[in-house]
Amino acid sequence: MSDRAAHASSFGPAAEIYERGRPSYPAAALDWLLPAGTPRVVDLGAGTGKLTRQIRDRGLSVTAVEPSEGMIAQLKRSVPDVAALLGSAESIPLPDGSADAVLVAQAWHWMDPERAAPEIGRVLTPGGRLGLLWNLRDERSNWVRRLGEIIGSQESDRETAVGAPFGPLEITHFEWTETIGPERLIDMVASRSHVILLDPGDRAALLSEVRRLMATHPDLVGRTEFELPYITECVRTTVRP
Repeated sequence: MSDRAAHASSFGPAAEIYERGRPSYPAAALDWLLPAGTPRVVDLGAGTGKLTRQIRDRGLSVTAVEPSEGMIAQLKRSVPDVAALLGSAESIPLPDGSADAVLVAQAWHWMDPERAAPEIGRVLTPGGRLGLLWNLRDERSNWVRRLGEIIGSQESDRETAVGAPFGPLEITHFEWTETIGPERLIDMVASRSHVILLDPGDRAALLSEVRRLMATHPDLVGRTEFELPYITECVRTTVRP
């Protein structure tokens, strides 16, 4: 198994931690990514359904597609009223023209654009929308920058190229904050692929460093809740006529 494949497949055993620790996405990002009146949406690489439930809560028809059996099992527990299918961006188990928009949250960098773009284009209606989004920690905050020094860079290898049959890309960013507590922060860190793949001793040492940060940094010490700032990077494009 390649290093990239190992990282991509690492989340299944940590699905419960991923569900507890990962953030949702700002409403403004979904407003920008989804065309008005979009009735049918596919959440591709849906994970445990973080984005799926936000699409559902907008009253839209959403189908979740996820390649990891562990993650999709957690998704079905978390969002039981949504159709959830085992499949990948390179092989989507849906018929031609069955979606008006496809969203990919925190996952495009795990996919093969040369194979995924035509496959996504196949399931979209003419003029259908593809939207990509990533939550990136805002390291302009001192404690968040220190966190990044401890746990490593975030999605630094993300690739926004899409290719045919899609047109030009539009990119924008949304700043927002999430209120979390100490254990939620530990879960967020523990749900990252490179942390999951550490040997148990190294993983415990890294999480201990995160706990030490919370116990000593003046912005965090003694607090049961604090604000974690994010910048959500969004990319949108449509199928060419």
